[in-house]
Amino acid sequence: MDQKKLFRSLPSVNDLLNSDKISELSKTVGANELKNLVQEAIEDARQSILSGDITDAGEVSIDCMYQDFLGKIEDDRVLELQPVINATGVILHTNLGRAKLADSARVAIDAIASNATNLEYDITLGERGDRYKAIGKLVSELTGADDAIVVNNNAAAVMLVLSTFFGNKEIITSRGQLVEIGGSFRVPDIITSTGGILHEVGTTNKTHLRDYENAINENTGGFLIVHTSNYKVIGFTETPDSRELKKLAEKYDLPLMNDLGSGLMLDLSEYGLGREPTISQELQNCDLVMFSGDKLLGGPQAGIIAGKQKYIDKLKHNQLLRALRVDKMTLAALTETLKIYRDPEKAMTEIPVLNALTVSEDKLKERAENLLSLIKEKTSFDAEIVAGDTVVGGGSFPDVKLPTYLLSLESDIPVVKLDKLLKYAKYPLISRVHDESILFDIRTIDDPEFDKIITDLNEIKK
Repeated sequence: MDQKKLFRSLPSVNDLLNSDKISELSKTVGANELKNLVQEAIEDARQSILSGDITDAGEVSIDCMYQDFLGKIEDDRVLELQPVINATGVILHTNLGRAKLADSARVAIDAIASNATNLEYDITLGERGDRYKAIGKLVSELTGADDAIVVNNNAAAVMLVLSTFFGNKEIITSRGQLVEIGGSFRVPDIITSTGGILHEVGTTNKTHLRDYENAINENTGGFLIVHTSNYKVIGFTETPDSRELKKLAEKYDLPLMNDLGSGLMLDLSEYGLGREPTISQELQNCDLVMFSGDKLLGGPQAGIIAGKQKYIDKLKHNQLLRALRVDKMTLAALTETLKIYRDPEKAMTEIPVLNALTVSEDKLKERAENLLSLIKEKTSFDAEIVAGDTVVGGGSFPDVKLPTYLLSLESDIPVVKLDKLLKYAKYPLISRVHDESILFDIRTIDDPEFDKIITDLNEIKK
């Protein structure tokens, strides 16, 4: 069919909006958005006719366009922020929101969101208060810090510290610690963006204490340790730890700051996770320690800065703090998360991240068998349990592989199509795709999600 006839066959905006099927979609997306979809569809069809991609009038019929609208509406639905089922096995999956919150933290968010609060009101004095006072006291209790403040993530914490103490001053740090994390966040760039002057010392694999000392001059502002939590350099390596740098910093009366990153509160080495420095250990040697709230700590997204009082006080007077501060719901969730740490044994079971990290293989296998039984009994799909391993994620324990059990889904549906159907299901499910198989890693699937998986599979059918 020639282009003129194709253009004449295009339905008008009114034709589409008045169509019974399409007009019903306004209940889902609203009248204005539906009109935008219609106008965009007609323009896209015009361009496709001009390019030769559309050669048949049936491709621009109302019924055909209706199917296109359904697809676009579905695309918009799955783009909205919503709960998903993490079946990847990656416990701290940055793209999937990192840490799941403890029950008490979720209850606290609901209570704080629904009511007026004493966010910046001191009930004991009957006057304006400090939003960081209670959280600072709690962090101090658990870590031994003098005080603490909270900003919206650890990158913000590092930025605030650097801008407060190192403007036009040299910051001495090891070349082997000039890391890049997700989103192209680079330590050298953040140092220079806050007015600091980066002074690299040592080499990629070896930095000696003397390298730090030889770099000190009249314009030195202090030392920065950056914990390489998202990678490991092994073999012929050496770098001074915080205990050694503490002595050097005290000798020259310079501050020692530590970007600890993942924020481990409890030693997990007995669970086979290797030795990572804990917050309290590093605070024994450093003036300030910065760490994330939503990684190994298992709380909401936040950047916590803990340390000596004189440095925390200066941070509180930096005007940048107001732009970086957290809201009442973050503080509520973080407070409840930290309270759980008062009982370390309780923390291992009640904080989802710690539970997922330390759960036994026997328990994982038992849960995998339970999900397998449900799939076989209540859906048309079949599956088998396979042993495997997974990673912690979130730039934490980069050299650790955790044993796990996975359900390999059996289906005649092509893997790429099945993967998309699961993502677009009622409860979007993000699986692991490996060797042309759809895998559900039981380590990151909660028991209450089993029924949701069954619903998704029945929606898809085999």
